[in-house]
Parts: sequence; C-alpha cells; structure tokens
Amino acid sequence: MITLYGCYRSRASRPLWLLAETGTPFTHVPVIQAYRLPHPDAPDAPVNTRTASFLAVNPIGQIPALVDGDLVLTESLAICLHLARTHGGMLGPKDIAEQAQFENWALFAATAIEPHSLAILQAANPDAAEAAAVQLDRPLARLEAHLHGRDWLGDRFTVADLMVAECVRYAQGHAPLMATHPAVKDWLSRCQARPAFQAMWSARLSEPA
Repeated sequence: MITLYGCYRSRASRPLWLLAETGTPFTHVPVIQAYRLPHPDAPDAPVNTRTASFLAVNPIGQIPALVDGDLVLTESLAICLHLARTHGGMLGPKDIAEQAQFENWALFAATAIEPHSLAILQAANPDAAEAAAVQLDRPLARLEAHLHGRDWLGDRFTVADLMVAECVRYAQGHAPLMATHPAVKDWLSRCQARPAFQAMWSARLSEPA
C-alpha cells in the first residue's frame, strides 16, 4: 500500500493531484510544515515535519514523502514519476523514450521554472517580482513555443503536464507575464480545469492557511 506524507498546502499537491487522476488507493498522512505551527514540539501538536515519527521517514524533515513497500522517495517530482510509471495508466510513459521526455520535463520544471515562479509568488515587493519575471520569461518562451498548436506537452495529458503546470502555477498571478505567453496560459487553464485538479484544489482550500 502506498503511503503519502504531506499536506495539500505544500508540494504534496503534485502527487495528490496525480493520485486523484488515477484513482489509486493510498494512505494519506497529513504532515504539516513545522514552521506553520507556534509550538511544533508541543505534546499536543499535530504531526509535523519535526515530529519524530515523520523524521524517521524523511530525516531532513521536508514534505512530501512517499513509502511504497520498501521504497522511500522524498522529492515531489520523483514521487510523481514513480507513481506515473507504476500506477499512471495513460498518464504514465508508453516507452523508454517517453519516460526520458518526462524526466526531462521534470528537471526543466524544477530548475528552469520553479525557482523563478516561486520567487514571484514570494516576492516582498513589485521590484522583486519583476526581477523574477524577467528570469522566468526565457523558460516560459521555450514552453510557449513547444505548446504552439498543441493541447498538451505530448499527444495526451500526462504526468509531464501535471509536474510542469504545478511549477508554473506559482507565477500565474503575474498577469503581464501570462499575457505574453498565451499558449502557456491556455494550457495551464486546461490542466487546472481537470476534475482531479479541482478536487485537489478544493481539498487544499479546506486546509488552514
């Protein structure tokens, strides 16, 4: 049985969305980030990233984490790739070449997209947001060119779309940046219109901020 540790208001949203897409049975342990709690070490504190039982799963105290039999994974995109291979059906790879493409998109999302999109989301002021948007323009332009004339990154919606969309999501509130990349904006809307995303997002909104 798969066990996924992490709350919806974290990068656990990625495998939680994927698991909703596939309908795969799993046990969810809603571990919360310790920094969100006033007293994470208190005896009555909810299970969090400093709780001993979770640190036994992931000693660096970050979510999400996945346990699948003897396999333990502690990176959200690696978790998604594993779930897609083993339980993804048509969201997973059809062959080795497509698996390589999915891995390429995962690394692109993690290195070229997420640092700058997250900086936009967390920017302390407009100047910081604009500086991050400048850095994000080039990878979004690459994504825009790839999506021109396509509905999805490949020939259907797959884990690649899910992973990249979740990294782009941090920047979607930057209206000028989205306006200059209309294919990316439309693709992101298609991804987020999927019932499984809507279910995940509803669960996320129901969690305490």
